[in-house]
Amino acid sequence: MQNYSYDNGGTALASMTSAIMKRVYFKMTLGLLATAFTAVYCASSSFINFYITHSWLMWVLIAAEFGIVIGLSGAIQKMSSAMASVLFYVFAIINGMMFSTLFLAYSPTAMIKTFFITAGTFGAMSVYGYFTDRDLSRIGSFLYMALIGLIIASLVNIFLRSSGLDWIISIVGVIVFVGLTAWDTQQVKNMAQYALPEQAGRLATLGALTLYLDFINLFLYLLRFFGNSRD
Repeated sequence: MQNYSYDNGGTALASMTSAIMKRVYFKMTLGLLATAFTAVYCASSSFINFYITHSWLMWVLIAAEFGIVIGLSGAIQKMSSAMASVLFYVFAIINGMMFSTLFLAYSPTAMIKTFFITAGTFGAMSVYGYFTDRDLSRIGSFLYMALIGLIIASLVNIFLRSSGLDWIISIVGVIVFVGLTAWDTQQVKNMAQYALPEQAGRLATLGALTLYLDFINLFLYLLRFFGNSRD
C-alpha cells in the first residue's frame, strides 16, 4: 500500500508539472505570435514612419516594457492570473512594435531563416534543461554574471562603435542565452513541482515570460550572424 501511494503521488506530481509546463510553452508561443504579427503589421503600415520620426516613442515603449517585466516579476503573486496574462501579451505586442524596425535592416527571408534556427536551438536546449538530472544552478549563476557583463559591454560599445567588440558581444550573447534557455527551463520546472493549484496560472505566465525573453534575445543575437543586410 505504501508503494502504491508513493507511486500514485509521484504520478500526480509529474502530471501537474507536465500540465504547467505545457501552459508555459503555450503562452510563450502565443506571445511570440503576437510579437511577430504586430511587427509585420507595424512594418507595413504608417506606424513605422511615425516611430522613426518620433524618437520619444521608443523611450516610452522601453519604459513600458521595463515596467511590465518588473511588475510581473515582483508583484505577480498579488495579481490575478488573468491580469498577469494580459500584461504578458501587452509586453509581447509592445515588443512587436519595436521589432518592426528590423524589417528596415534585414530581409524577411533572413529573419524567417534565423527564426527557424533560433527555434531549433531553443527547443534543443529547453528539452535538455527539462530532462537533465544535472543541477544547472552553478551554470545559471555564471551565465547571469556574464549577462551583466554583456549589458555593460553593449552600453560601452554604443560610444566606442567597435565592430570587433560588437562581434565578440554577439558571440557571447548567443552562448549566454543558449545556456540560460536550459537553466531557466529547469528553474521553471522545479517551481512547477512545488506549485499549489491556485498558483499554476501565474507561474505559467512568469515561466512563459522568462522563456520568451530567452528566445527573443537568442533570435536577436543570431540575426547578427545569419541575417543578411538589405544593403
